[in-house]
Amino acid sequence: MNLDEIHSVLLKDKQLSTVISSFSMKDNYIMEPDIFQALIYSIISQQISVKVASVIYKRFLDLYGLDMPKPESILNTPFETLRSVGLSRQKTNYILNISAFFNEAEHQNINWESLSDEEVIQKLTQIKGVGVWTAQMILMFTLNRPDVFPIGDLAIVNGMKKIYDLEQIEDKKELKTKLLEISNKWSPYRTYACLYIWKMVGNQKK
Repeated sequence: MNLDEIHSVLLKDKQLSTVISSFSMKDNYIMEPDIFQALIYSIISQQISVKVASVIYKRFLDLYGLDMPKPESILNTPFETLRSVGLSRQKTNYILNISAFFNEAEHQNINWESLSDEEVIQKLTQIKGVGVWTAQMILMFTLNRPDVFPIGDLAIVNGMKKIYDLEQIEDKKELKTKLLEISNKWSPYRTYACLYIWKMVGNQKK
């Protein structure tokens, strides 16, 4: 990524520029280049701490010799064996749903890079257990799409409310409209603006 080019757009937003000046941006933020693997980890990590998620994820990989298994292997694993690594019944079902999707011939060779953001979201949300937010995280952190704005992310919403003094807006529809309006100023680099906001919110929690 070209930080100079990104900052040339984002620093035009005076409020956001204050956040940017306080934090550095790492050049390599992509978590997992494989969509299937990223989705499995996303399901495992939902609603639990990073530390606990890492433990459960390692146990999951241990079932298959520490390597991410093929979808077919997961589908052939007994349900209770999957649950034994610390997964809830719901998460186990979601992982099986993801595996079934990627095991289908029509989904095995999808050229995800060639799809638009909207097309990626449409395809992934066909899987029960994968919502729009999860698909947006795949766009941002796996496909490295530069202009994603996850408006349903609570940390982004709360961070923007503080940055832009919007805490007095109680109407959800009005707030959403305002947030979208602000985010449009960051395009085509809304992903990077969100990275700074997440970093700000995370730092405030320490």
